[in-house]
Amino acid sequence: MNNTGINRSNLEYIEQLYTDFKSNPDALAPEWRSFFEGVEFAQEGKFGMSDKELAVFQLIQAYRDEGHTQADLNPLYQAKPSEFLDIKRFGLSEKDLSAKFQVGSLIGKQGATLSEIIAQLNKVYCGKMALQAADASLVAMNWLQKEFEGVLAPLPIEEKKSALNSLTKAETLEKFIHSRYVGTKRFSVEGAETMIPMLETLVTRGSALQVQEVFIGMAHRGRVNTLVNFMGKPEQYVFGDFNGPLELEEPVEGFDGDVKYHLGYISERKTANGTCKLTMAYNPSHLETVNAIALGMTRATQDKLGADGHKKVVPVLIHGDAAFAGQGIVQETLQMAQVRSHSTGGTLHIIIDNQVGFTTNGFDTRSTRYASDAAKMTFTPVIHVNGDDVEAGVRAMDIAIRFRQQFGRDIVINLICFRKYGHNEGDEPAFTQPLMYDIIKTHPTVRELYAKKLTAENSIDQATIDDLYTKAMDRLQGIFDETKKTPPKLKNFKFEGPWKGLRRATDADFEKTANTKFDLATLKKIGEKIGSFPESFTPHPKLIKLLEARKAMGAGKEAIDWGMGELLAFGSLLSEGTSVRLTGEDCVRGTFTHRHAGMYDVKTNKAYFPLADLNPKANLLVAESILSEYGVLGYEWGYSNQDPRSLVLWEAQFGDFVNGAQIILDQYLAAAESKWQQMNSLVMLLPHGYEGQGPEHSSARLERFLQLAAQNNMQVCNLTTPAQVFHAFRRQIHRDFRKPLVIMSPKSLLRHPKAVSSIDELANGQFQEVIADTVDKSKVDTVVFVSGKLYYELLEEREKTKKENIALVRLEQIYPFPAKQVTEVLKSYAKAKTLVWAQEEPRNMGAFQNVYFKFVDVVTKAGLKLGFEYAGRPERSSPAVGSNYRHKVEQADLIKSIFGA
Repeated sequence: MNNTGINRSNLEYIEQLYTDFKSNPDALAPEWRSFFEGVEFAQEGKFGMSDKELAVFQLIQAYRDEGHTQADLNPLYQAKPSEFLDIKRFGLSEKDLSAKFQVGSLIGKQGATLSEIIAQLNKVYCGKMALQAADASLVAMNWLQKEFEGVLAPLPIEEKKSALNSLTKAETLEKFIHSRYVGTKRFSVEGAETMIPMLETLVTRGSALQVQEVFIGMAHRGRVNTLVNFMGKPEQYVFGDFNGPLELEEPVEGFDGDVKYHLGYISERKTANGTCKLTMAYNPSHLETVNAIALGMTRATQDKLGADGHKKVVPVLIHGDAAFAGQGIVQETLQMAQVRSHSTGGTLHIIIDNQVGFTTNGFDTRSTRYASDAAKMTFTPVIHVNGDDVEAGVRAMDIAIRFRQQFGRDIVINLICFRKYGHNEGDEPAFTQPLMYDIIKTHPTVRELYAKKLTAENSIDQATIDDLYTKAMDRLQGIFDETKKTPPKLKNFKFEGPWKGLRRATDADFEKTANTKFDLATLKKIGEKIGSFPESFTPHPKLIKLLEARKAMGAGKEAIDWGMGELLAFGSLLSEGTSVRLTGEDCVRGTFTHRHAGMYDVKTNKAYFPLADLNPKANLLVAESILSEYGVLGYEWGYSNQDPRSLVLWEAQFGDFVNGAQIILDQYLAAAESKWQQMNSLVMLLPHGYEGQGPEHSSARLERFLQLAAQNNMQVCNLTTPAQVFHAFRRQIHRDFRKPLVIMSPKSLLRHPKAVSSIDELANGQFQEVIADTVDKSKVDTVVFVSGKLYYELLEEREKTKKENIALVRLEQIYPFPAKQVTEVLKSYAKAKTLVWAQEEPRNMGAFQNVYFKFVDVVTKAGLKLGFEYAGRPERSSPAVGSNYRHKVEQADLIKSIFGA
């Protein structure tokens, strides 16, 4: 509640509450009911409050909203009095400290003196745990205030011992590694050890609140320790990584591995309430990238569990302070929290606030008081915790998981701590933070502080504490010695759970044809459904003609266009029990108004998706996303990783916009299988083609995908018919292995009269990596290979010029390069002398520099005598010109270079 200009507005609010209290006391929140029951402000039946009482009320509200500004949150520095809580701001003075105030009943101090009220407020809101929730909803804020103001039960002795044990394991692992692998990077948790018992609390308390599975995304800080001491990864693998490199139990061609602090892990924990599965997502050296991945993995698992999935599966994101404040992916994923297509029922965020970036001071990493302030953008409550107080951390996690389960919203725990060493253990932090590290050098560990507390309260004796530490160290030494003698081997990825029945791909797989046929009669029924709508639904008048055309297409009376080809593919998969998920900025109707997977009633605005109820055993979700490439693409990659049985697609508004998600492309799409054995079948639809719309609406940067393409890590296609996209989509599901699919999807071809297919080509056809020409092969001396939309322009020119010596061959799949099919096509043109690669993109872009050597290799191996020529734009720094006139001139010149004037 805002404390500025509070008098009248709050008094009116209280007066209304008092009126409600008189008529129906049970309708009020307990604290307000207690307030009115315990005090008597009524004067002649009306509510009245003295100025001093109102001032103390304002002070209480100020502590609720701003108590965190005076809280003892920093392990390294003493808290200072806050100007927000100065009693003079409220018209109070030291003379009032001994006066009694009935308004104290709001915090359980009815009739207490102002001094006693302030002492209680300081205890509740200014200790080593503090609340920042003034921007949260009134209901959520009241719930959190009640949690803070309620009677605090002491932590049970068994939980105290468990916390000490966690801290001991965390500290001994770090000290052991530090002494055995001097100066080696590990991104130590030291200074933030409280996080480990906090995570333990998440499982023990969460499992009593329906939580069955937890997905964790975190960067480097404390990751190795978390993997061992929370996830349960055996220490021998960590020591083996340091001794390294570890080999796989069964060698896999193309496996390159990754550094130890990028790795993920899966384990199961037994609790008093059942088993809880834990998954740590893999993460590259790109800070908060994993946020989106972990959220997508969470949502996929929730969707499979049905209605209560969001209660049973919880995402936890562990952030760095500088990264949470500075990385845009944080804002993107926060903004997804309540969006229906990307919500996860609330995310638990833990910020490891080291008070320093790599070498950057805190005041240079952000413009706000706290690293967590970015969360205020979405009115997300924050619980600040002094990292030296393990019990405060445990209590904060207990509140956080109950809040998440109660409200289905995000909550942040800002763990304010420190970093014992530099960014990594080889750095010298005193170069940039000399004074801070003077303090850190002599600062006791969290374990030492907690052990001292426990002995002081007689919860445990010093001998037991010392024995616990010694045994932990001895245990690590034994594992270390054994690992040196017998290094463990990395476990191969297990095709189990959602991956059961699938396998790794081989080179030979890409020379085989997948069976993607579908029953014609059933396909026609699906086509009828796509073109229909309920009697109670009123579509936009402009869609009536489209729907009639789609009915005709489904019946086989008209040729299938691109949009219909996509929808028939979705419908065919849905009818077989495969769920379909398509997200993107404008994907329901499509950026170019070609899809209309859903329609909106012009009278009620209600949406209708014709295929949504096709099969109760399969789900269809086609939904617009937030205006994000990086966050949403990462989310969909994570979703597909966790649900390889669904067709998961992401569509860019324009293909070139995908460059905003380059980190996902580089670190996950291209390299995840090689680095981490993490496979995926995400489909990316990237509108691509030179239509004279300028440099930013022409190229999806095909060349970048081809530069990343190796070891059969993805499929890159530039398709020319609806049948091709139909079979490409179905191929993703009907093969027994998974690879990402990148499609340079069309713009002008969406309505091109020749870019059509028959319904029989969909039902009884197959995907064609290469589409040969139908010309008289005996007349051909020049074979032009081309992809995508340019094919139809070249075809039109050939029809005009009647040059039958030129064959136009479509390379539909550019990677993996279909060498076998290309060889067969080239051999069929016995009189050919020249091989031409034609493309719209500049010479240094597009596919040319990738396919050139592959064509040369094919020609050489086949013993063919063919000259190689390039037809396309010259090298450029920009993908395309900004003038439609210049574009047409260039396009005409390109075509003439093949067919002559």
